[in-house]
Amino acid sequence: MPLGQVYQLLEPGPVVLLTTAAHGRANVMTMSWHMMVDFTPPLVACVVSSADHSFAALRATRECVIALPAVALAKKVVAIGNCSGRDVDKFATIGLTPLPALHVAAPLVGECFANLECKVVETRLVNRYNLFVLEVVKAWGDPAQEHPKTIHHKGFGHFVVDGRAITLASKMP
Repeated sequence: MPLGQVYQLLEPGPVVLLTTAAHGRANVMTMSWHMMVDFTPPLVACVVSSADHSFAALRATRECVIALPAVALAKKVVAIGNCSGRDVDKFATIGLTPLPALHVAAPLVGECFANLECKVVETRLVNRYNLFVLEVVKAWGDPAQEHPKTIHHKGFGHFVVDGRAITLASKMP
């Protein structure tokens, strides 16, 4: 198996949107390289390429929002990933609603079923791997979006949609 296909086997989780705000300007990017690293407080590790417009804002402000889109937003999620915030106001162009957050300057995404306000708490791996560790300081959920289905990137324009849920006994949260 080609090593370039390993990502397709270990896809880390749902595609999310990461918002930042720097110099009075909000931006949003599509992200799928993230993972939980602790329960309480909730810590999330994510990779933001230094080539992305959001990288400089995240590094400078040390805060962001992780917004979770449902499958109904899939085409907008891909459109966000196919353009740069250097060139375009993605909120206006793609048609998303920025909403004020409580603890960070980055906006919530009104159309998403959940929004997580985050502060950067660890940067030791940023220079080498572009990996930020974020602490979730406020979580928002949209009660109108019951049982949202997430999308998961499998590489090269292929996605899978969250499937049937099962419950099994577990000692873990």
